[in-house]
Amino acid sequence: MNRRYTEPYDKQRNAIVISADAIRGYVDLLVLSLLRTGPSYAYELAQRITAISGDDYAIKQTTLYSAVKRLETSGLVSSFADVSPTGKPRTYYRISESGLAHFDLKVEEWHSTKSVVDRFINETIEGATP
Repeated sequence: MNRRYTEPYDKQRNAIVISADAIRGYVDLLVLSLLRTGPSYAYELAQRITAISGDDYAIKQTTLYSAVKRLETSGLVSSFADVSPTGKPRTYYRISESGLAHFDLKVEEWHSTKSVVDRFINETIEGATP
């Protein structure tokens, strides 16, 4: 069976877009990172994720809501009702003390994970024969 791999590519921007599969395990880290700067609501978080990623990653609303609910259930964030700057009622999320500690651990894990993946990539590039 032939499988054709098509990379996520944005022809308009002439750039590869990060797939949801590639970033799936790090959505919680992205959300916690943003909430470290202060409380925010889901739509604003989604906009900030897209902006900070340089439009290389746009999170789906369902993925984001699942993440904040998972983080809330785990006690890593809490929610509260408030009104957005535009006057709309919103559910805001804020990081908890345990969320801050969890964030620090996940950042260490990210650096370790990246280091391992980099070693494999570097090893196979350097060890590859043309």
